[in-house]
Amino acid sequence: MTLPIEDYAIIADTQTAALVGRDGSIDWLCLPRFDSGACFAALLGDQGNGHWRIAPAGGVRRVRRRYQGDTLVLETTFETEDGTVRVVDFMVPRLADPDVVRVVEGVRGRVPMRMELRIRFDYGRLTPWVRRVGDALLAISGPEALLLRTPVSHLGEDRATVADFAVAEGDRLPFSLTWNLSHQKLPDARDPLRALADSRAYWEEWAGQCTYRGQWRDAVMRSLLTLKALTYQPSGGIVAAATTSLPEAIGGVRNWDYRFCWLRDATMTLTSLMAAGYEQEARDWREWLLRAMAGDPPALQIMYGPAGEARLPELELEWLAGYEGSKPVRTGNAAVTQFQLDVYGEVMDTLHKARELGIEAHPSAWALQRALLEFLEGNWQRPDEGIWEVRGPRRHFTHSKVLAWVAMDRAVKAVTEHGHEGPVGRWRQVRDEIHREVCANAYDPDRNTFTQSYGSRELDASLLLMPLVGFLPPGDPRMVGTVEAIERELLEDGFVLRYPTGPAGEAVDGLPGREGAFLACTFWLADNYALIGRGPDARRLFQRLLELRNDVGLLAEEYDPASRRQLGNFPQAFSHVPLINTAMHLAEAGPDPRYLRFENESEDAARH
Repeated sequence: MTLPIEDYAIIADTQTAALVGRDGSIDWLCLPRFDSGACFAALLGDQGNGHWRIAPAGGVRRVRRRYQGDTLVLETTFETEDGTVRVVDFMVPRLADPDVVRVVEGVRGRVPMRMELRIRFDYGRLTPWVRRVGDALLAISGPEALLLRTPVSHLGEDRATVADFAVAEGDRLPFSLTWNLSHQKLPDARDPLRALADSRAYWEEWAGQCTYRGQWRDAVMRSLLTLKALTYQPSGGIVAAATTSLPEAIGGVRNWDYRFCWLRDATMTLTSLMAAGYEQEARDWREWLLRAMAGDPPALQIMYGPAGEARLPELELEWLAGYEGSKPVRTGNAAVTQFQLDVYGEVMDTLHKARELGIEAHPSAWALQRALLEFLEGNWQRPDEGIWEVRGPRRHFTHSKVLAWVAMDRAVKAVTEHGHEGPVGRWRQVRDEIHREVCANAYDPDRNTFTQSYGSRELDASLLLMPLVGFLPPGDPRMVGTVEAIERELLEDGFVLRYPTGPAGEAVDGLPGREGAFLACTFWLADNYALIGRGPDARRLFQRLLELRNDVGLLAEEYDPASRRQLGNFPQAFSHVPLINTAMHLAEAGPDPRYLRFENESEDAARH
């Protein structure tokens, strides 16, 4: 039976990640990197699609789990009638021979245990050829191989590898599963207990660099560790989530592949990393961004692969039943071909923030930005698919136009504040034209609110970003009215929907059915509360959001207030990044202006 999404925890090695359930089963693992074909895909079907479970053989009275301090070393403790046993799971952060290590530790009594390893390559489609090589078990499927090493006796059963054993107090029994190319020499055996110590030391050293000491330090640290878990270290890219096709509504069709790097995440991610003291990660992310856009800046995509790959063809995997029957299961993402105007603003804002924070790019990067701006000057008037990647008709989405304004505004600042060369007069003129058009066409004076698109009556939570990017001061009556309208029309049990869905929303995104409340949007609402002087409301809402985290501090993309379940891909960077930023905005000491500056253009606001 599939576990609730929130019953999983993540382990990672800065190349890929695995999801470990409360029942001791690893139900999701792609090797050697995030977007590779899964060798454990039980999360998206039944257990026959591949999993690795180590758990007590009998009944379990209680399960407790935690990360060991500020690390990604997970321990799950099972209490049974026979005693207590602990399973410690981790991946070793290194750039060769990616592997998963599990150590079973006896805590009390003598506990009967069972291991079941069911390897299925290519998302459950391919059963490997398995044979013994010395004291190891080798599973091969085409170019890929997995090598199991353990001192515990095991055998083949029903196209799986199983082991029945017992653990007494003080025992430590290791299991390691290592990936390599099937035509290469087998990787050398490593001491699993030494690997455990090394992994713990790696994460503790990384966490020790954090400079945030505010009220919500534990929540911020866990979110930072989650961002690091979603980092593809060879390139510096940060994927949106570790999974594909976890549904936005159980049984629905809103199931997307999020194992890629979205440009719109870049500004908030860079800001949160820098604010917490992680300058190198911020630099690596900035460099990934520059490489991804370097090939043809005017043809900027909304997302790329972990290493910057541009081709991400979307496929449907018909042989997988989907999480709790949520089909189709998809790999790749067709939204990569969409025209989304906002990404030009996201790129310019990210590079502007980097300059503000003292990590100016190589001078040649300005030429790339000039090329983006030249394209934007001639194309900002076009309709697009918008921030939410709707699969319906293109529109003049308000957020898209606001981010086009951001691109021009940051270009002006690059010249006037940082000494770059460019036609600043023309850019200022385009910036002001966009501002006038948005205020004229995207504002509903009868309801005192901005709307999702020109001439529309629909609301959209992305409107909450307008003061955060400086388009209008947060106290502007039109923005206060927009916040109040979103409270009236987009709140569900106190959490923010992206936009109306269900029968009324099908015309907006081209898809049937509903979805949960989008967590990032609710963090944005808390930010707006703080900015307009509603501090107690901001803190109450932030506390409610913190309470949605699972027992090890993780968030998915959405939350369903009706079923009280997390929804969408997991864990989700676009939920953890705003958690970090909102915590810093609300910190008792106040935001650090070096890092958390709202770019309020009061002169433009007064003029328009």
